[in-house]
Amino acid sequence: MKNIKKLYRHLEISFEKLTSIANLILGNPITFILAFFTVIYWLCSKEFAQYSVHDKIGDLILGLTFLTLFVIQKSFNRFSASLHLKVNELIASHADANNKFISIEERTEHETAELSKEYEELIELAKEEKSD
Repeated sequence: MKNIKKLYRHLEISFEKLTSIANLILGNPITFILAFFTVIYWLCSKEFAQYSVHDKIGDLILGLTFLTLFVIQKSFNRFSASLHLKVNELIASHADANNKFISIEERTEHETAELSKEYEELIELAKEEKSD
């Protein structure tokens, strides 16, 4: 049982690293440029010219949707980074704040769940004090 938990933990950490890398790649301007030229190449290819108008419209929409993925990922990365910086600044500037929450976005899901449990316990204590 312990080996299974250890294996799962290793897989979880590996998956989180993979998703971080995917976020960096999908939000990169160079990746968008490569995707853009790939879509242009496909739309200008001889195979595309043989399609009916209906199929061409479908492929055009598919290409635009594909490019939109990169734009959305880039804007999400920028928004997420700015939000994390703002929260970190608020935590750092408050004297009573718990500094273990600074850069919590870099922690694993398991570590975040453990911190969350601490606050669930505090909520329960607060409810008990309120009912007394």
